[in-house]
Amino acid sequence: MELAFRFDPEILMGADTLSMAGTVCKRHGQRIMVAADHSLDSAVVNRLKEILEDSGLKAIVFDGIENDSTADMAENIVELSMAAHCDAIIGFGGRKAQIIARMAAIMAPQRISAFELLDGRKFQNKFLPFISIPTKGLDSFSLTDYFIVPDPRTRLIKSILSPVNLCSAVIIDNSLHTFLSSVSGAAFIFDGFSSAVEAYCSSKACFLSDALLERAISFYAKLFKGGAGLNADTFVQASFLTALGTSASSPGAGAALADAVSARFPVSKQQCSAAILPAIAEKLSSARPEKMARVAGLIGAGKAASVAESAAASVEAIRRVMEPMGLQASLKEFNIQLDRVTAAIEAARSLDFVANSPWIVSEEDVFNIIKQII
Repeated sequence: MELAFRFDPEILMGADTLSMAGTVCKRHGQRIMVAADHSLDSAVVNRLKEILEDSGLKAIVFDGIENDSTADMAENIVELSMAAHCDAIIGFGGRKAQIIARMAAIMAPQRISAFELLDGRKFQNKFLPFISIPTKGLDSFSLTDYFIVPDPRTRLIKSILSPVNLCSAVIIDNSLHTFLSSVSGAAFIFDGFSSAVEAYCSSKACFLSDALLERAISFYAKLFKGGAGLNADTFVQASFLTALGTSASSPGAGAALADAVSARFPVSKQQCSAAILPAIAEKLSSARPEKMARVAGLIGAGKAASVAESAAASVEAIRRVMEPMGLQASLKEFNIQLDRVTAAIEAARSLDFVANSPWIVSEEDVFNIIKQII
């Protein structure tokens, strides 16, 4: 087996790593654009600004990224960063802030619009260095050389390539992950688990991704059992290992479908992942019985007489895990009409990485999976 793996971003992870932001950003220049979640506590945003300024940097803050912000908001960040002659862009906050800041870092030097980027305009390997400071863990695409963005014109998801070395550093400060004490914390934990299981079973999986993702799944299992509680340290380690393992493997059809439905309807990607995973797990237990038997063991499904029985037991074990977490294997409460979701799921199925799923992802399969949950 051949393995080619390059890991470029500098990773700073632990308590109070935010204090290193100035040291990291000074390598790129004097003016730093901070693209932040509007939902972040203003004291936290001010703390980052002060850290940068104490390092002799000029910080320009844009904190208007909302949960419902669309990709074209990246143009506001580009305009500000260019007017201020910024040397780098920080994405500070959850997934939406990371996506929009990442787009802006690609768009800024080329002065292209968000729609040009979404339409596949080729970049000239010019970009502003991107520093990621996530506050809700890393997702499947945090460390890959592509990421998923909903097109605001159609609300269909598209894949955008990242220039090599776009991401300069990832600063993961455990103390910023306070959301885990909220109801939505369970959904984020399960979303990460879903990503880890799919990447673990991917046709692109290798010994490196297997080692990383098995460890990630074991961390999620601790969180499920409540032994570690909703512990930020455990979650941060799990989400980082998931992102790193996925970069050595591949996301799967479930990740694409969850993003596609969330882009089209007012339901979070995390809720979509929870609803979709049991159906995806059934496919994986047939396609990768040895891997799913291992997942069953890691989440405490108990021993079975055969690998096939253990793999089948993983599906029920996943459903049992969801119940005490308050997660539903259905999106029926959102009254999603099947006719309106067809284009979204076809856009998801056509993404390149979906071909790395260990089962043939047919149009009929994805249609039936979505039909089950809505």
